Amino acid sequence: MKYILMMNAPKNGWEGLMSWPKEAQRAHIHFMMGFTKKLADAGELVSADGLTPPNEAKVVRAAQNGAPVIDGVFAETKEFLAGWWIVEVPSAERAYQIAAEASAAPGPKGPLNMPIEVRQVASGPPPEML
Repeated sequence: MKYILMMNAPKNGWEGLMSWPKEAQRAHIHFMMGFTKKLADAGELVSADGLTPPNEAKVVRAAQNGAPVIDGVFAETKEFLAGWWIVEVPSAERAYQIAAEASAAPGPKGPLNMPIEVRQVASGPPPEML
């Protein structure tokens, strides 16, 4: 089964990371790189990516003529999606274990315990919708 593990951060998370002491920044980045490599080496990683900061985000909708209508950036956002991993594991419990490990990434004052949203990746629409 495939699961997406979405790392959510407070809006000030990106700015906060940039203000951490360099040693804490390096420890965090090395943890994330090592964690992702560990998943790949175990054959559990499908993909993983981090995202640019929220101040680069735009929301796009189609206008009546199909042309893009672009809005953003939205100051009222309290959290943002910082990145994700897609893993293929035998159970939800294993996905939860991986998420807990990611949650404990180091910060300037110890583990961050950041929220990681875990959702199973749907392989298609439910049969009742077909």
